[in-house]
Amino acid sequence: MSRIPLISVISGLSHALDLTEGHPFGHANRSCIIGMRIGHLLGLPVDQLINLHHALLLKDAGCSSNAQRVHELFGGDDHEVKRAVWLRDWRRFSEQVSYALKYTERRGSLWARMRKLIVLAAKGPRGGGELFRIRCDRGAQIALAMGFPQQTADAIRSMDEHWDGWGYPDGLRRTAIPIESRIINLAQVAEIFFEIGGPLLALETIQKRGGRWFDPELVTVFTRIAASPEFWQTLRQPDLIAAVTALQPAPTFVAADPETLERIALAFAWVIDAKSPYTFEHSEGVSAIAARIGERRGFTAAEIGRLRQMALLHDIGKLAVPNRILDKEGALTEDELRIVREHPRHTFEILSRVPIFDELADEASAHHERIDGRGYHRGIPAGTLSPAARVLAVADVTDALKSNRPYRRGMPPDALAHVLRDMSATALCPDCVDAALDVLKV
Repeated sequence: MSRIPLISVISGLSHALDLTEGHPFGHANRSCIIGMRIGHLLGLPVDQLINLHHALLLKDAGCSSNAQRVHELFGGDDHEVKRAVWLRDWRRFSEQVSYALKYTERRGSLWARMRKLIVLAAKGPRGGGELFRIRCDRGAQIALAMGFPQQTADAIRSMDEHWDGWGYPDGLRRTAIPIESRIINLAQVAEIFFEIGGPLLALETIQKRGGRWFDPELVTVFTRIAASPEFWQTLRQPDLIAAVTALQPAPTFVAADPETLERIALAFAWVIDAKSPYTFEHSEGVSAIAARIGERRGFTAAEIGRLRQMALLHDIGKLAVPNRILDKEGALTEDELRIVREHPRHTFEILSRVPIFDELADEASAHHERIDGRGYHRGIPAGTLSPAARVLAVADVTDALKSNRPYRRGMPPDALAHVLRDMSATALCPDCVDAALDVLKV
């Protein structure tokens, strides 16, 4: 049985988490490089370094779970709002007011802004803690679901705790915060300010927040690291995965068997579907339907396992779509439609970077292609669509039609069957539609 480096898997998938938080490509990888340099210079034992390495790459695993709530509270673009929170010292009330005034309903009317601001004011200075708690708890759960130890989950859960006790989710202080969490907190902020203004701004921000956000000892260590031009050059190199891999304390491998791959795919399906209440369990639903269609189409057990993984990950690119679009009740504008139609391309770009899932990228990203060539994102005709891609397209439509959406209720079986038959032969593969109808028993 073949085995593959675990780091290459989670480092590649971390791009999806960067998209969800509104960070530029490579944020998690750069944060990992910063954090591991600190961990090595501190002389942490190997077991803690291994734990730190994994936690740094998975630190944002829970980030999609609060996207809908962020949109509810602030309106506008949740990616923009979430990234901006790190740019201010949000524990200070004056900074919270400034942040709220700048980012609440940026594209909305004056009345819409006032309503949101009143709600935020009623929550008080520490009202934002709800958003951090949701994210921290969910991130820890996903790490455990992927098979990581409790220490990794704990490091992720406490990554937003602050040295002076004003962090989340539990208000831990000083050394009560796991050392891995303290490093993650500093590393991610350093990366954000490095991306915005370069080494000097990153160092200045870390030193300014030392003793409040960050462990003073870690600030001292980071200051030493920051004196090296080579350190900053490493963060700028295009092949970040190589740098991340070079910093691992000991190689960790995972078996490339169907069970392991499906467990990893399922954990990321939870990240995907948590983005919006209207897509809750959509990826798992598509996976189940696709497997049953595949059985009826004569797929082998191995082909069905591959189809399930593909279905679990097909919407990973949707993490790049703002909730103001995903949860919109009315018709989408042309610009909003364009953004939605880009999500399969994001799926392809993310999966093509992950060694165990790269061979799924082409078919997984074809779930909105149609046999008449009028689909997206490539607009390719039937002759280029594989049997698996045809099954996935039908399974995706089937689960979407039977589920609630912001603009309509889920369809009953008879109405759903009517729509599928209508799409058969022109948009969807007729044989796959017949198999879906058999699955639905209508």
